[in-house]
Amino acid sequence: MLCQFTVKNYKSIRDEMTFDMQAAAISEHEDKVIRDKNGEQFLPVSAIYGPNGGGKSNVLEALHTVAAKVLRPLYATGDNEERVFLQKRLLIEPFAFSEEMKNEPTEFEVFFRTELAEYRYILHVKREVVVYECLDRVKLETGRRSALFERTAEETTLKGVFAKLKISDELSATLPLLSYLGITYKKNEVVKDVLEWFEYGIDFLNYGNPIEELRMAVSNSEDVKQLMLDMIQEMDLDIVDFRVVEDENNRIDVYTKHMVEGYEAELNLLEESSGTKKLFGLMPFIADSLLSGTTLVIDELDAKIHPVLLRHLIMMFNDMSINKKKAQLIFTSHDLSTMNSEVFRRDEIWFVAKGNAQNSKLYSLVEFKNEKGESVRKDAKFDKQYLEGKYGADPYLRRIIDWGKVNA
Repeated sequence: MLCQFTVKNYKSIRDEMTFDMQAAAISEHEDKVIRDKNGEQFLPVSAIYGPNGGGKSNVLEALHTVAAKVLRPLYATGDNEERVFLQKRLLIEPFAFSEEMKNEPTEFEVFFRTELAEYRYILHVKREVVVYECLDRVKLETGRRSALFERTAEETTLKGVFAKLKISDELSATLPLLSYLGITYKKNEVVKDVLEWFEYGIDFLNYGNPIEELRMAVSNSEDVKQLMLDMIQEMDLDIVDFRVVEDENNRIDVYTKHMVEGYEAELNLLEESSGTKKLFGLMPFIADSLLSGTTLVIDELDAKIHPVLLRHLIMMFNDMSINKKKAQLIFTSHDLSTMNSEVFRRDEIWFVAKGNAQNSKLYSLVEFKNEKGESVRKDAKFDKQYLEGKYGADPYLRRIIDWGKVNA
């Protein structure tokens, strides 16, 4: 589960910005939050809105970059086709419109939870070189906090349960220490717990290889397939079943079975509408996330599905009787049909827009205040006020047109 993510000096992001999945203390949809073991409450859904070119995709891409930086070395010598994108060279780009920032490192900080603990991982990277890195954890059962390692340009210190581990004197400057530990001590319980979250606990759609997405779309898991069929029924489509065929050359075909007025017919997925093809590229990720309890990150989710289905998917993650594994859905969107108080809490709606220096700003609806210092009411017409530019991130303009006291 993702708790919080902070990034600084990445692409259009100049100043430090924090994306928070911790539930705010507000009195709306209190039954639609994830309650973890120690009473902490987290959001099952968050949506980021803003104009094209405002930088909302960069927020999600920054989170993906951290995961790729950590996992890429683990796959560098592997032959896993599904993870081939992680084997490619990764160059982290700083904020482009400042000579000063171009010479500064990009900074990432991720708080996340597993079944065992909450971790804080910090990574500062200058292009490819790691200039600072540290890892801490808090055990959920005891609340005990401990540092695990810290790496600076001068020295690397292993602490706590890592204190007895040995590291090479010639650790590559481009290799994260966390990745090195994953390669060298992959059976260590804590190392495994951390890296399994990066590998399986958070999933990104649209940041990898399209071939991988197609493979995911033809999952052979019966549980995933059944949930996909349930979702199809909710959409009132006439598809009653589907099957997957993979030939000896790893070529994949999907066939959908239709039932229309008692007549049964089968179509190749390629013959289906673009909307149905998009659904089959998306639904396995949704189903797998709900069944496994992962954090699913999707750029431009509304471009993939009809607004009615978008609302249905959000509601599935918000319904704790369905979302029993504490899954999370994080996405960017332009669709305003779901931007209302029936679907979202105010802390689940985020905005990104650019300032005069081409730097992106991120803020949530719950923290927004107008020029009078007033917060947005929980029963306000969010979509209407957004279209009127009252939240600072005008949907049609790239720049912020009325800051008020945002992030003051």
